[in-house]
Amino acid sequence: MKKYFFLYLIVFFSIISCKKKGCTDPASYNYDENAQVNDGSCEYATPYDLEIPPLFSQYLPNPIIPNNNPLTIEGIQLGRKLFYEPMLSGNNTQSCSDCHSPSSAFTDTNQFSIGIDGNFGGRNSMPIFNVAWNFNENFFWDGRASSVEDQAFGPVVNPIEMHETWPNAVNKLQNDNEYPDLFKAAFGTDIIDSVLVSKAIAQFERTLISGNSKFDKFLNNQISLTPSEISGYNIFMDENGGDCFHCHGDPTNPLWTDNEFHNNGLDALFSDQGLGDINGNSNDIGKFKTPSLRNLVFTAPYMHDGRFATLDEVITHYSIGLVNSSTIDPLMKNISQGGAQLSPQEMIDLKAFLLTLTDSTFITNPNFIEP
Repeated sequence: MKKYFFLYLIVFFSIISCKKKGCTDPASYNYDENAQVNDGSCEYATPYDLEIPPLFSQYLPNPIIPNNNPLTIEGIQLGRKLFYEPMLSGNNTQSCSDCHSPSSAFTDTNQFSIGIDGNFGGRNSMPIFNVAWNFNENFFWDGRASSVEDQAFGPVVNPIEMHETWPNAVNKLQNDNEYPDLFKAAFGTDIIDSVLVSKAIAQFERTLISGNSKFDKFLNNQISLTPSEISGYNIFMDENGGDCFHCHGDPTNPLWTDNEFHNNGLDALFSDQGLGDINGNSNDIGKFKTPSLRNLVFTAPYMHDGRFATLDEVITHYSIGLVNSSTIDPLMKNISQGGAQLSPQEMIDLKAFLLTLTDSTFITNPNFIEP
């Protein structure tokens, strides 16, 4: 019996020794897809844990962090530097932050952002925060990007935005005194490419979390609301009042957006077809992504085309300004009468509630500003 046992061990270890050894963890720097036995050689950057607000932990699933782009201290630091890097533009004058400024909750206060050649875009710049909880992973007003990484690619090569080519942008980074070492620390290689650039920027953007507003503190039993703010909240939640919660959520959705696409009664005809232009579905013409209601005090102007300069104009639109069209969202139940028909006091109270979603600590966070 012992003889057969020893023969078994010899065969077993012979088989093991013949298997290719190496790093078998796909999250490591030096992952070897042909390795069959992990030899302990895997190398990693320093893992980073997101600081998740209590209400997010309570009500939302875990944030989306891709297996092939885990958050690391080195990756986030690199992404932050790249976010503010003008070398990504054709004439070295414009960075992501020019259209997504931290002081305006990472959006642009201009109706349309201006590219390096003086050309205007056709839409208002979307704010960037809480993107790790965009569970359907459709980004931009029309949903044309399918991940945080994917949305970082477009602006660099867009001819009316940063107007550069990726080979040129990568070449500038590769010849810089700092970037090769920073990429080595973050990704285990000093050979830079556009995929790694987008991964680093995406890591930084996933840390842009806003969850410390007055209303958050109210829900956490830290402060009280004024009578006007409470009235505004009730109007927001009332199907016979503002009826805002279907698209923008309620206290159990601290994102304050459903991250879906809706035709919210802006126009009868559409020069910009939104989601319908991307998926070719005529039923989606005129549908645009629901923006978060957080930080409205910083993110004017409003709507996909920035047509409303003030929050009062937005509230007026939903009260008396709805326009019917073939793809109007069924949630616009008051379309026949032009809107919710709120009274002047109701509009004041609704605005008071919306402003409780302001997170001033978000725009002053020292971890988010230019390094």
